[in-house]
Amino acid sequence: MQRIIKNNQIVDETWHLLPKDVSIDELTNCDDYIVPLQLWRDHPSLLKARDGGLGIWLDSDEEAEEIGEDIEHFQVIALNFPAFTDGRNYSNARLLRDRYQFKGELRAIGDVLRDQLFYMARCGFDAFAIRADKDPEDALQSLKDFSVTYQGATDEPLPLFRRR
Repeated sequence: MQRIIKNNQIVDETWHLLPKDVSIDELTNCDDYIVPLQLWRDHPSLLKARDGGLGIWLDSDEEAEEIGEDIEHFQVIALNFPAFTDGRNYSNARLLRDRYQFKGELRAIGDVLRDQLFYMARCGFDAFAIRADKDPEDALQSLKDFSVTYQGATDEPLPLFRRR
């Protein structure tokens, strides 16, 4: 079982992250699923009618605006980082938290490494599925790497000079 960082703790993963090519026929009625955007586009009524929890994941080339009006249906929104160098989902995280007021779990998935966690948390992420070959205990410590931030962000809207 995979362990993830959620709300500054390491916990067992309870959600099933489905691949992009999954079919609606492969889902059971009561498990908690994080479905790809295309499955949501194709079958929103069937997914809403299920008994299990519902989450969605966006790839880095998919926009938060595509689910903006539907976020009340999702308990988890996962944003994929296909490569360490692909930062497009930082913007999606900010949009989901700041513009769309998403209050549920916002999870980083994919090529997620220790060095990114502090900045991801500043953009609104509260859960992180660390790459399987990395130590989640070590990654958890990175959330305390800095004690003061200068710029405003989702976690602290005011820049340092306005907080004085």
